[in-house]
Amino acid sequence: MVDAAPSAWNLANVLTVLRIVLVPVFVVALLWDHGQGIALRLVALGLFLLAAATDRFDGWIARRNNLVTDLGKLLDPIADKLLMGAALVCLSVLGNLPWWVTVVILVRELGITVMRFFLLRYLVLPASKGGKLKTVLQTAAIALFLLPLHSLPSGVTVVAWVLMVIAVVLTVATGLDYLRTAVRVWREAAALRVKDSGARRGPSGSDGRDSGPGTTNDAAGPATPAGV
Repeated sequence: MVDAAPSAWNLANVLTVLRIVLVPVFVVALLWDHGQGIALRLVALGLFLLAAATDRFDGWIARRNNLVTDLGKLLDPIADKLLMGAALVCLSVLGNLPWWVTVVILVRELGITVMRFFLLRYLVLPASKGGKLKTVLQTAAIALFLLPLHSLPSGVTVVAWVLMVIAVVLTVATGLDYLRTAVRVWREAAALRVKDSGARRGPSGSDGRDSGPGTTNDAAGPATPAGV
């Protein structure tokens, strides 16, 4: 007997949707009063950490209870990018984080997501250990920048910047690693296509059909290379 497919609206997917719903609430709390209110900054931090926590739990629940669905696979990366992107853009709008940091991280994240989409016909590119560490460091660094740093000891700002710099370095490094893997997969797939095309054409180079005894192409001039 074939097990019934899990419902699209299971607990794991509900948590993912909750993460998406929390994003606009987080943005309003962070940008309210130009980010100067200490209480609202702490509210924004709490919302960010809550949303980030759902990212850990929804995947664990889905795998543990066999609740992995196509909807979850679609919504989970969207929710992740919305949360991280919203936090980075808002911090840059408030002047708490340079725009180059936001641009570097977002270009890498969106670029790798698009690349993974195009690689799906060949393989599913899993997250590497470096990629997982990068996500943890990004989350920790953003959480520190969400604090009302102007009212905290300068040492907190130093720690926030150290974490952010390490996160940016890992973001770029893991992005290049994923890109290198994508190029290798693409080349291997291209080589297989060429090999498969040659096998179908046969040893004579004429779709597997010999020209027969006593025939020649000399009178027709040089042969045209296949595929030209």
